Amino acid sequence: MNVAETPEPELLRDPESYARLLAHVRAAVLAGVPGPRSPRSVVSASWDRSLAAHVDPDAGEAPFVYDGDALAALREAHPLAPVLPVLRQMLVSIADDAEHVMIVTDADGLILWREGAAGQLVRGDRVGLTEGTRWSEAAIGTNAMGTALATGEPVQIHSAEHLVRRYHTWTCAAAPVRDPETGALLGSIDVSGPLRTVHPAMISLVTATAQLAEGQLRAQLAVRDERLRRVNMPHLAALRGRPGALLSAAGRVLAAESCTLPSTVDIRRGGGTVALPDGRLATVEPLAEGYLLRLSAAPGTHRARLRLEYLSDGTHSTTVDGREIPVTLRHAEILTLLALHPNGLSAERLALQLYGETGNPVTVRAEIHRLRSQLGASVVQTRPYRLAADVDADFLRARTALRSGTPDGVLRDFRGPLLPESEAPAIREERETLTAQVRQVALNSRDPAVLWSFWETACGADDFAVLDALLRTLPPADPRRAAVTAHRARLA
Repeated sequence: MNVAETPEPELLRDPESYARLLAHVRAAVLAGVPGPRSPRSVVSASWDRSLAAHVDPDAGEAPFVYDGDALAALREAHPLAPVLPVLRQMLVSIADDAEHVMIVTDADGLILWREGAAGQLVRGDRVGLTEGTRWSEAAIGTNAMGTALATGEPVQIHSAEHLVRRYHTWTCAAAPVRDPETGALLGSIDVSGPLRTVHPAMISLVTATAQLAEGQLRAQLAVRDERLRRVNMPHLAALRGRPGALLSAAGRVLAAESCTLPSTVDIRRGGGTVALPDGRLATVEPLAEGYLLRLSAAPGTHRARLRLEYLSDGTHSTTVDGREIPVTLRHAEILTLLALHPNGLSAERLALQLYGETGNPVTVRAEIHRLRSQLGASVVQTRPYRLAADVDADFLRARTALRSGTPDGVLRDFRGPLLPESEAPAIREERETLTAQVRQVALNSRDPAVLWSFWETACGADDFAVLDALLRTLPPADPRRAAVTAHRARLA
């Protein structure tokens, strides 16, 4: 990144001299002649957009759009209204101390709220920096609020980086705020003040505040989602196991039964028939809040393929239809136990196997809900909890190979202990039993290749019986014999 992209060092050393330099840069660009330097790329692109919108660099003025009852109604209905107390707590006291003004706009750059030092509010009034005016780039040219909304990124605009001359005595920083449900821009948060108040932390401050606002909106969304699930779950239960789902008003899947769906369904207002990305058709019915989706359970409906690779000294792997899904250790434990019990387990039995006598079925139900949301309700079903996918698990293959008595087959799948970090009672018991059986198969085989495969796992590395068996079976000239001899000597 060149110097033109990072003006902060010069800006902080002498803000007024830097402002004069920016004025020369702006004048040269507008005149179409070489200047003392190039404007920052974010500023140059913004000037181009602003001039294309016919903003007058010398006489532009922020248009006044709303006041009185109309503005009050817009404020009340705006999604950022519930988080305004958080914004005040973060920014207003700082704005007062530093002679700044805190501003919140909507997605079109309309100033909805403005608070800060009394003197700066009066100064803002003189240039139209007040509630009800529009500060999009198309309305008033390059400014932190409008440019943050245009680019979707935080930005700091200083002095003559503003395209319109009357704002050259101001410095400002703004960050966009997005809807956590749809990703759409909701507005921007801005801190503005006179040139002497410029500070390198301004952009970090507004960015952190915007992120905090989005976090608050995300928490409120989670509360609404849970309420919608609770109120509308009877509609999903009424499907009696037929494939369907509860959707939010924006089409996000909140709960699903007997089907795998994308995280969001593209719905039309009022519902109707929708086509899913894989070509399936579904019917969407409006509820008091959100929607109920019904999916045809026609013969030959796709059955998910669940692959579990949990016998390893390293990380475990979970894939659904060839797509790897990162799951927590707890969820891997649940999938293992359900794979070992194909007829299913109750919440009580699963709690006992996961946590022992202190297990709580409520905790299990919460974990199952999260797991179903992640893998899809067609993979993990309820009443009882069971796997409804075609399961391919290395520990099940190893069990089959043990029953068939084929040492090569056993060691082909056994690459380490089952979920070695797990302390769940049933997983620990299965891990110890499987490891002991594989160890015995290796020792009984008297086959150096089988013994070597077991020795390479964490289960056999320091096992004296395995080391001695290898030394008895490996030919004297086999180079592996030296490695085994050295390792045994280190352990002795």
